Amino acid sequence: MLNGKRVEDYIRTIPDFPKPGIMFRDVTTLFNDPRGFRLAVDQLLAPYVGARIDQVAGLEARGFILGGAIAHQLGKGFVPIRKKGKLPGPTIAEDYELEYGAATVEVHDDAIEAGARVLLVDDLLATGGTAAAGIRLIERLGAEVVGTAFVIDLPDLGGRAKLEGMGFEIHTLCAFEGD
Repeated sequence: MLNGKRVEDYIRTIPDFPKPGIMFRDVTTLFNDPRGFRLAVDQLLAPYVGARIDQVAGLEARGFILGGAIAHQLGKGFVPIRKKGKLPGPTIAEDYELEYGAATVEVHDDAIEAGARVLLVDDLLATGGTAAAGIRLIERLGAEVVGTAFVIDLPDLGGRAKLEGMGFEIHTLCAFEGD
């Protein structure tokens, strides 16, 4: 808590976006408040203070904001994991399933050295598909994912269970029921 506020107090909920029935958890209000943003970065980083982390990887797009700030705090490099076709150099790709369809994420094939210890960061853990694809990319490069950190968990969508089933510890700052 900071000034009596928790991270979730900085997050705005927008009903019926992007479609009816969805309660969109908007972290732009968290990012816009310097105290809220600092609180989130500090709390995401807290479990990993003192741990050996070589790089921080962030999932497109809000994971770039959080991951970049965490990498800066740790004095480590940042690795963007992007949607297909957005990176300019040679990449490796990983497909994953969405609620309705499929998508692909990529990372530069030289972004992470074999043996590196990587912290994976994003704003939201929903179904876990994007995070699982990011983990697989990092592992395919011969690196180890030492942790996964998210601001928001949507436990009803099963992402936490999916990643825990893959053997990963999940660190989240708050949870919202429903979609």
